[in-house]
Amino acid sequence: MPLVRISVPAGKGEAFAKSVSEGVHDAMVATIDIPQADRFQVITEHAAGRLVIDPTYMDIERSEDAVIIQITMRSGRTVAKKRALYRALADNLVTRAGLRKEDIMIVLTENELIDWSFGNGEAQYVPE
Repeated sequence: MPLVRISVPAGKGEAFAKSVSEGVHDAMVATIDIPQADRFQVITEHAAGRLVIDPTYMDIERSEDAVIIQITMRSGRTVAKKRALYRALADNLVTRAGLRKEDIMIVLTENELIDWSFGNGEAQYVPE
């Protein structure tokens, strides 16, 4: 049930976006127990100057190819699972999309079951 927002620099192309999308999803399936058929992603390309990422924050040298991945998900995953997700996601994007690990920023935001509606104006995970 995670909702994933992926921000990438403009001009990378459809194949790049697909590689990132699949790499992120496969990492979540492998590490935080997301079902294969549970994919909700928003991929946004940003023109120069519209994706602002500090090039040296935390002493990590980033390039103009840097991406931001925001994952909103139900709370409750362990620190170990989150760390495994970060590693798997970075490994996948290096291998599949040609990104550098230094250029992958990941932010997790957790919420509760009541915070999700998949349609029909209902909270499917919290029946009345």
